[in-house]
Amino acid sequence: MQLTGKKIISLVHHDFEDLELWYPILRLREEGAVVELAGEEADVKYVGKYGVPAESDLAYSDVRAEDYDAILVPGGWAPDKIRRFPEVLSLLQEMDKAQKPIGQICHAGWVLISAKILKGKKVTSTPGIKDDMENAGAIWSDEPVVTDGHLVSSRRPPDLPDYLREFIRVLTNK
Repeated sequence: MQLTGKKIISLVHHDFEDLELWYPILRLREEGAVVELAGEEADVKYVGKYGVPAESDLAYSDVRAEDYDAILVPGGWAPDKIRRFPEVLSLLQEMDKAQKPIGQICHAGWVLISAKILKGKKVTSTPGIKDDMENAGAIWSDEPVVTDGHLVSSRRPPDLPDYLREFIRVLTNK
């Protein structure tokens, strides 16, 4: 259990990609990490694109960067909602400044774009937002997982095993 003692926050909102939210949470918990969910409001049930629910532990406004070792942003359509919250963008900026691991997959890149933390970073995402990522100053490539320092990005659900192996490696080395 190489992540015992690590605490991670995962962001959630309606229409998250079910596998992209739950696979990372379960893998990290298997490794001993505590993973909490933050949504627009605490104690709300959010429903994924395929109907899998997830209940938030905290509201975005209650999350403090100093309380967590890493952050995860799932894909799906949720990122388009998540990126509209200034407290989420501030949280990502603080985590980025502190060089804490940031995991993003698929459309999650939209949230990092809105946080303005991608300029000059090597990343991947779903090809559908490649132009958005590049227009934000990122260096995009079509690979299962791309790591640039503390930033770990991935494309889509079939890449989840590669994504989590790399995210766990980066988190373990912090």
